[in-house]
Amino acid sequence: MQRRQLLQTAAAAGLAWSAVGRTAFAASAQPGGQVLPGNKRLIVVFLRGAVDGLSVVVPHSEGAYYGQRSSIALARPGQDGGVLDLDGHFGLNPNLAPLMPLWQSSKLAFVHASGSPDPTRSHFDAQDYMESGTPGRKSTPDGWLNRLLGAEPPVAAQAGARAGVTRGISVGATLPRIWAGPNPVANIANGARATKPTLLDRPQVSKAFDSLYSGDDAMSRAYRESQQSRAEVNEAMSPAAHEQMVADNGAPLPNGFPDDAGRLAQLMRRDPNVQIAFLALGGWDTHVNQGGAKGQLANRLQPLGQGLAELATRLGPTFDDTTILVISEFGRTARQNGTGGTDHGHGNVMWALGGNIAGGKVYGRWPGIDASALNEGRDLAVTTDFRQVLAGVCMRNLGLPDSKLASVFPGFDAAPLDISRA
Repeated sequence: MQRRQLLQTAAAAGLAWSAVGRTAFAASAQPGGQVLPGNKRLIVVFLRGAVDGLSVVVPHSEGAYYGQRSSIALARPGQDGGVLDLDGHFGLNPNLAPLMPLWQSSKLAFVHASGSPDPTRSHFDAQDYMESGTPGRKSTPDGWLNRLLGAEPPVAAQAGARAGVTRGISVGATLPRIWAGPNPVANIANGARATKPTLLDRPQVSKAFDSLYSGDDAMSRAYRESQQSRAEVNEAMSPAAHEQMVADNGAPLPNGFPDDAGRLAQLMRRDPNVQIAFLALGGWDTHVNQGGAKGQLANRLQPLGQGLAELATRLGPTFDDTTILVISEFGRTARQNGTGGTDHGHGNVMWALGGNIAGGKVYGRWPGIDASALNEGRDLAVTTDFRQVLAGVCMRNLGLPDSKLASVFPGFDAAPLDISRA
């Protein structure tokens, strides 16, 4: 088999695996790969499209909320379709009811009026800034998760621990901006395709590729790392996950996230090498027919809540050492538009789940949403930089030393927000 044929075969395979970031075969694993102390885990769920945070964590005690949302406001606690009261001022969207046990056990928290200091309302730019961790700067070549993956731990790895190429996992068809950089990341497909055999699993093709990339150059090392990562994850997901996929015959749950969440949780329980994972979910750009307790947004939030609850449950004891962050590029307008939806806004709400989260609390300085408090007269203002939340989690929940913070969030000098359990 000629080299050109081999490359064409790889392209045709639609490979769901990679051991590199966006530098695409330009870099391989760092020598003596580093392990974050204590096997602390981080999972980031990105809601692409700008979820309406005012419909996730609702300021139900404010009349301004109901005055600006005549047909899409969620009812007060105790009313039909009403929010689930959190603290007397804020309430949780009823479609996220599966998360209430986590709130009640102080393992779920929110940071309201959070977001980027950059004022853009462009999805593309705002997502880029949130994934690079450098708002307003498009020249940043890598993503903050990749930089975190390469940060030096403050203590030596535990005895017997080994570094593997599956330290970072990205669930989805391609590696996103947040993973760009030199540190290797395993890319797995959504749903049952995660372990579906590819052309590289055919002995003849695999043997040819092994021969082609048998050298010590960067491309050969990257190829071997990608094969190793696939083998490690397949091993970690078997046999229970394989049996489940056979029983389902490739059919996911009504919405794919609960299925992906359960699969990721099983992988992270079985493979201690996996320390950082990322998933992205779309469909949050609700300009039209957003709805209140029912409607387009409700249909998105319901499987999201189910999936997050599934993730927490299936992680088992690992959940105690795991932080799950749910983020979105910006919020939406306080006032509904003329088509029963909301437009691109500014401030939003960040979610944090985990056994090491000081939950049962809505963090951040709440500016209010009356006319005098709105950003540019239309949006929830940002009072907490999203990097304050990320930096606090990296330092307090993952053990990243202060001396390494600048390498993960260059140019950031605000005080990190501590939402960890003491």
